[in-house]
Amino acid sequence: MSRDALFNRSAHTSSRRSRLARHLGLGLAGMVATVALATPALADKTPHQLHVQANATIDVAPDQATLNARLWELTPAQVQGEESSGDSDAIKTARDRLESRTGELIRTLENAGIDSQQIRAGSLSVRPDIVQTGSRGDDGPPPKVRTRIERSVSLTLNDLDRLPRVLDALTTAGVDSLDGVSYGLQDSDAADDRALKQALERARQKAEMMADTLNVDLGDVVNIEETTAPRYQPQMMMRAAEADSASSAEYRSGEISIDAGVSVTWEIDD
Repeated sequence: MSRDALFNRSAHTSSRRSRLARHLGLGLAGMVATVALATPALADKTPHQLHVQANATIDVAPDQATLNARLWELTPAQVQGEESSGDSDAIKTARDRLESRTGELIRTLENAGIDSQQIRAGSLSVRPDIVQTGSRGDDGPPPKVRTRIERSVSLTLNDLDRLPRVLDALTTAGVDSLDGVSYGLQDSDAADDRALKQALERARQKAEMMADTLNVDLGDVVNIEETTAPRYQPQMMMRAAEADSASSAEYRSGEISIDAGVSVTWEIDD
């Protein structure tokens, strides 16, 4: 190949490379411009939202009380490991006494005006009961054991004015244990709804105040979550009566506090 032909070929190749570089440069610049134009468009699609959390607490006077009482009987204590065949007779005797006392208690409650359907007598419980001795060790007396037969009786009271009379009836019947008074609500769902509604109203008030302060307009609600489920803690309040009072004690149920919490999200209109 002549020198002139070689020179011409080299120049042609260089020209092609130059044109290719220009095309690549223009294409890359077009891609960058496309991305640059797309970025604001994507940013414009980002939703503008306002998130608000709110809580509410309402106090409700209880209209229901639940009482739990227990009765039990004990067999004579015997040295552990030396129970005699007569122990079964002692258990039967103790059980008969317990059943008689339970029946008397139920009749006493019914005479106090409690509906029989509101009284629940639990099942019989039989278990050994170790008698504590004064000293321990090899020189001390051997441990003794007896049988404890127990039955629970619970009742629901929808008229709280009858509570003092019912407590007197339980005392008269000689219950062995009274596990306090638990106050509640006959329709707790309605109270829960009230607390939840107030929490939602508080959320809207906060959102409107924030939107007005920031000079924006609220759009549609896009999300609602319950952050705190309505709940309440029953309680009992009791104080001793005055010395000249006819009753030995007065009971005050106080009020039941119900809390509710929500999280709400609004769109912000442009």
